[in-house]
Amino acid sequence: MKRSFAVGLALLATCVTVAVVALGTGDYPISPTGVVRSLVGQGNPATEYIVLDLRLPRVLTALAVGAAFGASGAIFQSLTRNPLGSPDVIGFTAGASVGALIMIILVGGGLLEIASGAVLGGAAAAAAVYLLAYRRGSQGYRLVIIGVAVQALLTAVTTYLLARANIFDSQRAALWIMGSLNARGWAHAAVASATLAALLPVVLALHRRTLVLEMGDETARSLGVSVERVRLALIATAVALAAVGTTCAGPIAFVALAAPQLARRLTRATGPNPLPSAAMGAALLLASDLVAQRALAPTQLPVGVVTAALGGLYLIWLLGWRRTAA
Repeated sequence: MKRSFAVGLALLATCVTVAVVALGTGDYPISPTGVVRSLVGQGNPATEYIVLDLRLPRVLTALAVGAAFGASGAIFQSLTRNPLGSPDVIGFTAGASVGALIMIILVGGGLLEIASGAVLGGAAAAAAVYLLAYRRGSQGYRLVIIGVAVQALLTAVTTYLLARANIFDSQRAALWIMGSLNARGWAHAAVASATLAALLPVVLALHRRTLVLEMGDETARSLGVSVERVRLALIATAVALAAVGTTCAGPIAFVALAAPQLARRLTRATGPNPLPSAAMGAALLLASDLVAQRALAPTQLPVGVVTAALGGLYLIWLLGWRRTAA
């Protein structure tokens, strides 16, 4: 517990440090002192406009979306008892992508329609995976196997939709699929932060029963836990967390997959570890967005490109570490 608390504090300090750097760098550089003065309303009008109106909404959106992906990944990995059981792998983000592409390519909708399509597509994919995996209860390994199959089918649908799109819609769709935090404003930050503030207490309230579920369904039932009811509540909460992240920034890859595993290795704690995973997700996405903005400046990359590259390195390290451990 003390180690988890210390890791959580260290990750929060990392988030604050990276946030100050992100707020102070760009075409108009501002010193860390100037950033802090602007945040408390004691900067000059120019720095306050740049910090508060232009850069702070993007930073807050990155923190909230990263935390939502991290917590969602921790829940899914706990339910499936598999480090690959994240929304990236078991079909949710593929469903969100298909829903968004239908709105972009077939309907020609704007931001609201795209966000609605992403949420509905992701929720439909999650419901399909749950129902297909249900055989007198939903076992973790079946959720992963069915999720991978649904992911493959939805990837084929995504390819078909992109193939029939015109060049303009194809560019819009490709940018959305990669995941980006460009041009994110206070509306995105408010939606992501409010949803996170509403759902994290639910995750914490279910934490003890989630730990019991990890012991196995029979043990959980013998201890009085309503297995399917708790599992369904956890899936709904995890889907909602991933949905808000996908709606605000697109289906950003690997954050939900890597954050819980990295947090678990740092805390050395068993169980879903939702709060350290959320803090790790926030730090990963914010740092990745800073790299995406500054690595090839003045060209800005979609943050999904950076997280995908880091995710590939993470998987190589994970496979190498497991081979060494074996």
